[in-house]
Amino acid sequence: MTETPPITELLIAWSNGEAEALDQLLPLIESELHDMAHRYMRQENVGHLLQTTALINEAYLRLVPQQHVRWQNRAHFFGIAAQMMRRVLLNHARDQQRNRRGGKKILVSLSEAEALPHQTSVDVDVEALDEALQRLHAMDARKCRVVELRYFGGLSVDETAEVLRVSPITVVRDWNLAKAWLARELGHGT
Repeated sequence: MTETPPITELLIAWSNGEAEALDQLLPLIESELHDMAHRYMRQENVGHLLQTTALINEAYLRLVPQQHVRWQNRAHFFGIAAQMMRRVLLNHARDQQRNRRGGKKILVSLSEAEALPHQTSVDVDVEALDEALQRLHAMDARKCRVVELRYFGGLSVDETAEVLRVSPITVVRDWNLAKAWLARELGHGT
């Protein structure tokens, strides 16, 4: 994800209340939002009721009212978009769980899920992952944000460091510790 100056400029203009900036911004970010949503949907079961386009639309509907956000740059925007998509999928998973009792889920650690980008039949227990991330947030909010930005948002180490205003080595350290902690919390051994 390389920086394209118009995106950052348009995000700042949108933050300043210029509605027409959003109209100019949408074509520039649509492809990246689609790629991000597609990464999320690859983690879902085949036949998942929520489609990639619906995920983008739901996230968009949550992003547009974010007028109080002072967008720093495109990495900041896509980090927030990743959070929104995660929440949409979590809400959808909770709704589905309410509608059906039981159901077999395969718990997958973050490192295992990273190794399975091309498999579409892996069912990540979104609720268990979210609960673990909430516990991680309570212990160390920055490590939780690193996971959100790297895993869910698909940001690079440098982009994550930029959003969090820390060094890249701090991001790498937090990322490794968070993955190990989550693997243990989700019951995936050492």
